Amino acid sequence: MRKGLFVFCIIAILVSCQNSDYSPKPRGYHRIDLPKKSYHSAATGCPYDFEIPSYAFLDDDIHQQSQTCWKNLKFPQFNATLHISYFHINSQATFAQLTEDARTFVFKHTSKASAIDQQTIRFEDRGIYGLQYEIKGNTASNAQFYVSDSCTHYLRGALYFNEKPNVDSIQPVLNFIKQDIDHLLNTLTWK
Repeated sequence: MRKGLFVFCIIAILVSCQNSDYSPKPRGYHRIDLPKKSYHSAATGCPYDFEIPSYAFLDDDIHQQSQTCWKNLKFPQFNATLHISYFHINSQATFAQLTEDARTFVFKHTSKASAIDQQTIRFEDRGIYGLQYEIKGNTASNAQFYVSDSCTHYLRGALYFNEKPNVDSIQPVLNFIKQDIDHLLNTLTWK
């Protein structure tokens, strides 16, 4: 009797494994509730002003090598930071070096990037010109930009998430924060 029950169980297991519709459940990610967009002016105390989202805050960069007017726009809900660096241009050679440095920082991600797209930034009425980079793939930074008036002011930004790079999980948040970066650039003015 036990032998018959054992054989029956083995046959039942083998027959149940014949279903070809089975597939393992794909890995899922946590649901992210995105806040409603609203902005306010940031008191930078620097030669530039812009608007920031209400769910982010602007903080001074306190790293050892940071300079005056380097700021961090922190998004605590998303564990992300937009690092903002400001430089006063005192000669055309310095401007050329700063733009080359920005390009170098972007293209350091080439080994992990699947593509690097760039878009021209041009607001002639406010004297703002530059480039915005979208770095696709599992890279440390997926969005960077630099803007300048080409003679006095230079501002560079780089977005970093404080997580292991995985574009599949951060893509909705990345798209959301890119809109905030666009708003920051659209409201940027020099003093």
